[in-house]
Amino acid sequence: MSAHYLLNQCVMHKKITLFSFFFLFFVQVSFAQRHTSAVRGTILQENGVPLAFATVALVGTSYGTSTNEDGTYELKPLAEGTYQIRISMIGFQTIDKKFQLQSNQALELSFSMKPVTNQIGQVEVFGEREKQPEKLDAITRLPLKPIDQIQSISVISDRLIEQQGALTVMEAARNVPGVYTYATYGGVRESISSRGFRGIPTLKNGVRVQTDFRGMGFITDMQGVESIQVLKGSSAVTMGAATDLGGPGGIVNVVTKTPKFENSGNVSMRVGSWGLVRPTFDVQNVLNEAGTVAFRLNGAYETGGKYRAHMSNESFYINPSLEWRPNAKTTITLEMDYLNDNQSIDAGTVNMSVGNVANEIFDIPNDMNLGFRSDIQIVKHTTYAARFKRYLDDENKLYLRGAYFQSDYDQDAIRTSLTALPKSDGVNDRQVTRFKRSIGHNQTRIDKNKVIQMDLVGDEIATGPIRHTFQVGVDFRITDLRQPTFNTIAIPGEIDILDPSTITNDLPAGTPNFTSTGGTQGYDTRMGVTIQDVIHITNWVKVFGGIRYSTNQSNSPTSSLISRSKYWNPLAGVMFTVKPGLNVFGSYTNSTAPESATQMDEAGNTFGNSTIDQWETGLKSEWLNQRLRFNLTLYRIHEQNIVQQLYDINNQPVLVNGRAVYRQAGDDIRKGAEVELTGRVLENLEVIVGYSYIDAKFKNTLVNVEGSAPNNTPKHTYNAWANYRINMGAMRGVNLGVGVYYIGKRPYNDWTQAGYLTHGVDTSKKPWYNKAYTTVNAQLGYEFGQNWGVRVLFNNILDEVGYDAYRTSFIDRIQPRNFSGTVTYRF
Repeated sequence: MSAHYLLNQCVMHKKITLFSFFFLFFVQVSFAQRHTSAVRGTILQENGVPLAFATVALVGTSYGTSTNEDGTYELKPLAEGTYQIRISMIGFQTIDKKFQLQSNQALELSFSMKPVTNQIGQVEVFGEREKQPEKLDAITRLPLKPIDQIQSISVISDRLIEQQGALTVMEAARNVPGVYTYATYGGVRESISSRGFRGIPTLKNGVRVQTDFRGMGFITDMQGVESIQVLKGSSAVTMGAATDLGGPGGIVNVVTKTPKFENSGNVSMRVGSWGLVRPTFDVQNVLNEAGTVAFRLNGAYETGGKYRAHMSNESFYINPSLEWRPNAKTTITLEMDYLNDNQSIDAGTVNMSVGNVANEIFDIPNDMNLGFRSDIQIVKHTTYAARFKRYLDDENKLYLRGAYFQSDYDQDAIRTSLTALPKSDGVNDRQVTRFKRSIGHNQTRIDKNKVIQMDLVGDEIATGPIRHTFQVGVDFRITDLRQPTFNTIAIPGEIDILDPSTITNDLPAGTPNFTSTGGTQGYDTRMGVTIQDVIHITNWVKVFGGIRYSTNQSNSPTSSLISRSKYWNPLAGVMFTVKPGLNVFGSYTNSTAPESATQMDEAGNTFGNSTIDQWETGLKSEWLNQRLRFNLTLYRIHEQNIVQQLYDINNQPVLVNGRAVYRQAGDDIRKGAEVELTGRVLENLEVIVGYSYIDAKFKNTLVNVEGSAPNNTPKHTYNAWANYRINMGAMRGVNLGVGVYYIGKRPYNDWTQAGYLTHGVDTSKKPWYNKAYTTVNAQLGYEFGQNWGVRVLFNNILDEVGYDAYRTSFIDRIQPRNFSGTVTYRF
């Protein structure tokens, strides 16, 4: 490790320490403001019985509490002003009332709540109707609901996640049109794509987790997930570089659960096919009588659930959080989650086509495994978040928002690779069935990421007749990535996939240990300053404008090369409100992929920045008292100066003096349409319908065939889900859900010009297509009494055979037909 690197580290830590000192000083000064008023009262049922644990909140503030055993509550200290109090509890009609509070006043407000029959709460499949989704401002930086944002944004709530029994991010994100699986890399990770871009970044609470430029994704436990937020298109104006979070395909943000300031909890047990056992719990409590501090704890354990023979799975997850609301204008939230995940890696199957010119994927039986029992991925993943929000005015329109996010991702893996025997007389000449096996240990990465955000935000601040919703902020990002490398070990003997007797799943005695062959380490620092302004010219027209200045520095302790870049990214758009709940918009965004010191050609030259221009237009609408949303988006994306890594015919990186070699690959253009209908068409009928069309083509390219499509890009995807609940009669409490997911055929590889041999195949030949597939899922649930619920889940009911693949490697079958059942107790 160089002295230059250590010096940079010391200077950086001093800057962060100084920043933290001023930050804490500002918070202390802000807290010193005096608030002398209070509101208190009693919440009763219609029959006069006190209602304990009802939620009491002041709308538009971060202040709230829950009633005590005797139905009483108190909110203090409060500043004078106008407030709206909201009383809510499952099974009772919500009460909203505005009131005026004077200085040094103790106001008495008591209410009687009316019961309702099987009330469907305010939380819809897309989140709460009248509120901005939790932590959405971590990626948009503006206090706007999705319908009012200039970008295409979809939100999947924990309500829908629970209905569908989603166990992975992709199982939830498939409810968003145009979002699809790129690859699963042996079933242990989720690479998620959108708009034809490979592996868009997946965040957790606003911070990038896995920084592999190929977007190989990661896996998380869904027990702690509050929502899945999908922002499609460029987020460069708020996030920065296209190689990180400002990529043109979009980003997926996994939002974890935090306290709701209520005393409640639940425990559940899920069991299912292939030995799946999954207990979970979720407990939250208000910790003090003043109702200013609340705590929440989620956890899960999982074992089993792997359909392939000789595979195992075991994971542990814990997710604690604490929130403090010292007064009506201030909120401080601390979060942490930890996942320890151990999963067998599926060696997948192979394509038996001689010359790899057609789709002849071997439909491998579930009781056959082409790898070894020792194939495993171990992940230890911890994320931290600290957020604060402080209103600066009496009308709660101007506030300061700060956040610190950190992710520590430690991955280690051993996996089997298959190499076809050379074609000869009687060997792999009609079908490729005979292979050599080797094991590799080259997916190890220690990926550490930190993000600091600070924003000054105004929500409809008036300057004369014009109102402004604005954000001025700064963010600082650090990525420290280490990737040790090891030798590959050839396993003696060969296997014939059509002769199971030749296949053993135990490594031969005397197999040597791996030895280190070196590795790489990269250290990136990125800083950005963002200004956004939404100008409300009239009630029916808003103009959006934004600009971001970014700096990027990339270096490695093992290299003297340092890459530095600076760039500007604009955002511009307009939105017309045709009528309340119906907005038509158009926008332009620009993002930049800065040159990297690690991306060089054979001569050691870098390639300069890549740029992406994107245009969007469409409409966003809300219907039936905001219960139903319909969105239509049309887009065009032009990416210039694409840079690609070179691989040899054996699917190994081309190296010069021990470093990877890259190439300049021209441009591409992507056009498409996305349609989305989400919400409740009836009080007891929820629907989600989505469709996406993608037209992606390489242009002006010296590498790819002109007009060909990027690998794994489907032209069509479709998703639908309907959930019906019976509210009356003998079957009251029963709910039934049915869903369909379709992904169209996809080219398994890029189509390159003659002379490029890469990823183990001659890519100058037109690639074959991975077949389309459709899965049908269903759930049947029943809630009885005040506390109990049961749910049975049916996945891939028709036992559809489909494959997701990373070119010729990791050809992974989707899960076959499977079932599971869950029992839940709420308290």
